[in-house]
Amino acid sequence: MFKKVSLRIRIFLSMTLLVLLASILILVVTIYQYDEQTKDYNIHRFERKEQTTIETINIELNNKTSYPVNTKNLSKIFQERIYEISAINKLNITIFDLHGNLLVSSKINAFEPIDIEPLNYDVLNELAQNSNHRILKTRAEKGLGFQSSYTYINDPKFKRIGILELQFTQDNSEIEEELEEFIKRLSLVYILMFMIAITLAYFLSSYITRSIKTISERMQQTRLNERNEKIMLDTASSEIEILVEAYNNMIDQLEQSAAKLAKSEREQAWREMAKQVAHEIKNPLTPMRLTVQSFERKFNANDKDIKKKLAEYSKTLIQQIDVMSSIASAFSDFAKMPSQKKEKIDVIKVVRLAVDIFTESYISYQPKEKELFANLDKTQLIRIVTNLVKNAVQAIDNQENPVISVDVYSENSNVIIKVSDNGKGISDDVKDLIFEPKFTTKTSGMGLGLAMIKNIIEAYDGSISFNSNIGIGTVFTVILPKE
Repeated sequence: MFKKVSLRIRIFLSMTLLVLLASILILVVTIYQYDEQTKDYNIHRFERKEQTTIETINIELNNKTSYPVNTKNLSKIFQERIYEISAINKLNITIFDLHGNLLVSSKINAFEPIDIEPLNYDVLNELAQNSNHRILKTRAEKGLGFQSSYTYINDPKFKRIGILELQFTQDNSEIEEELEEFIKRLSLVYILMFMIAITLAYFLSSYITRSIKTISERMQQTRLNERNEKIMLDTASSEIEILVEAYNNMIDQLEQSAAKLAKSEREQAWREMAKQVAHEIKNPLTPMRLTVQSFERKFNANDKDIKKKLAEYSKTLIQQIDVMSSIASAFSDFAKMPSQKKEKIDVIKVVRLAVDIFTESYISYQPKEKELFANLDKTQLIRIVTNLVKNAVQAIDNQENPVISVDVYSENSNVIIKVSDNGKGISDDVKDLIFEPKFTTKTSGMGLGLAMIKNIIEAYDGSISFNSNIGIGTVFTVILPKE
């Protein structure tokens, strides 16, 4: 399917698709980059809060508390202080012992008691095996992002006395709204760019293919028997210039070949015509020669029937001379192109005159219209009809129930003449030769009739065609313009 699309459409679609894919790719990369930057920002923000909180807790353990720094006293040391640290850093702080049991948490208050489960074994094991003794967990739930870190709490002598959980809650709804608004604006920009790209692609594809279209139109107009103009382009790419130069060279070669072909065809036509004329003239010359020889051999001035025999000899010679005269007339009519004589005639009446020449009772003429006027040559039209009817009469020779029908009617701006018969038909192997000069399926005649009327019809920008079936009959159809 795509192979049948024109080059201009291909270029246009390719450029448009390329811009569309590039826009989609840029949009996807932009969204991905925006999301990654947001995640990095949240992580770095959480790390800063985490670092500040850990430093505050270490200061509390090293300098401010009056309790002995150990696991049991962690709940006492941070019983009230944990809420202040949590509020300042905007983090949820939870302290567990080394076995994961809860000691104290900023999540618990007098108004909203919360059950906090002990740390599971996986978290304790992962924390113990981590080289930095710190693990980070992230999760999202109902539009909120949760980041939690787990580290050890050390006493002033760097002995582990507890586990610190810091949890940062990030409301992603605002970020998602910002991202959505950003995508909308970016989409509007891309739509505008896409429309501009379509416009540029259309004009650019038209510009690229304009020269090719010119060459294509000229090539379609190229005719062998006409003078073809060369292509002259003011501005064109090097590839187009090579194509134009090749076309112009082809035109030069075509003109030379056409001239040689025309000369060869003329010479061949004259040779064939000379052969045909010589052949047709030889046919009556032979009986004329035999007649003269017989007359010379049998002539006897004292024969009482000499006048009768002389009349018979003369009649034979005159008949053969008439045949030679008809041969000359036929070739003369064929060689002479019909003149473009046009006069307003009633086709219905003229065709009737042509049909009335024949006396056969099986010839019927029933026009579908009372009057049908056209600008044609009356004599030429009669010649066309009589020739077709004559061929039909010869085609139904020895037919039991012969039928020949002549129909005339108008169709749009044309005159349609149909001559049909129920004769023997035309075989497929000779259908292509029917309108060729010298071709005939009859034992007599020169085969110029159909070729001659075809020339007449085509001289009036008309056409002739036929449909034939063996044993059923033949229908010849002539189409002539009214004007």
